[in-house]
Amino acid sequence: MALVPTPSPQDILEDLAAEFDLLGDWEERYRHIIDLGRSLQPLSDAEQCDANKVRGCSSQVWIVSQVAPNGTLVFRGDSDAHIVRGLVALVLQLYSGQAPEAILGLDPHEAFARLGLSTALSSQRANGLKSMVERIRHHAQTAMATRN
Repeated sequence: MALVPTPSPQDILEDLAAEFDLLGDWEERYRHIIDLGRSLQPLSDAEQCDANKVRGCSSQVWIVSQVAPNGTLVFRGDSDAHIVRGLVALVLQLYSGQAPEAILGLDPHEAFARLGLSTALSSQRANGLKSMVERIRHHAQTAMATRN
């Protein structure tokens, strides 16, 4: 039985962009983002600790990472705000299950521009989104450094 390759972050981005394009206006897109957040499994109280907290977000955001046996990074996350929780889910869709090189190979500015988030989010939410991605990229850089 052949293994199905994991879609690249770029492939996932294109799928997300197609979904967003079908939704039309930003009111529908925000509802979709909130729905994405509802799909996240909540983190435990122990995981919602200072070490996992993402700095730079106006809402509370936590991201937990682990290196899978195959070397990919698996991320889980949560937030105390509905839209931000949806943004966490969106970021995790792009990055979780990817190799560190694939994570670092995706330009987050281009990705969020492709989804229209660059112009649709308030500056606080955009800064929070940037902080989430910086944390994920840091985990990818650390994973690459520790295996060399």
